[in-house]
Amino acid sequence: MPDQYVATDSRTGLQVTVTGAFPEDPEDRVRIARTCTLFTRLMATILAMEEQTPRRQGFRAIETQLEVAEALMRGDPEEVQRLVRETMTQMGVSEEDLHMLEEQLKKHLENLGGDTGHPGLDPPPRA
Repeated sequence: MPDQYVATDSRTGLQVTVTGAFPEDPEDRVRIARTCTLFTRLMATILAMEEQTPRRQGFRAIETQLEVAEALMRGDPEEVQRLVRETMTQMGVSEEDLHMLEEQLKKHLENLGGDTGHPGLDPPPRA
């Protein structure tokens, strides 16, 4: 029989149920419960928005954050970069602005003593 966790938002009564094979480790189960509770709270907050535009923006913000988190966990920096660029473009930041920000960040990192030497902005080594 699969495991199940039900999270309920106390403000709205919204419930989200997650069913599957959960790890036995108690710490993992705490993380599952916390993540489900946070997701439920986010969904309840968005669904409580009366205006359609902010509600849709809220959904898109959550979707993007989850996509970025998933790509980071898979170790896919190209996908992370694509998602961040897409988000910035949707916010009205032009490609030219993005390139300018990238150059400024590279210079800042180099001034901190790190030799980025990489267009992907490798972080400087820790001191």
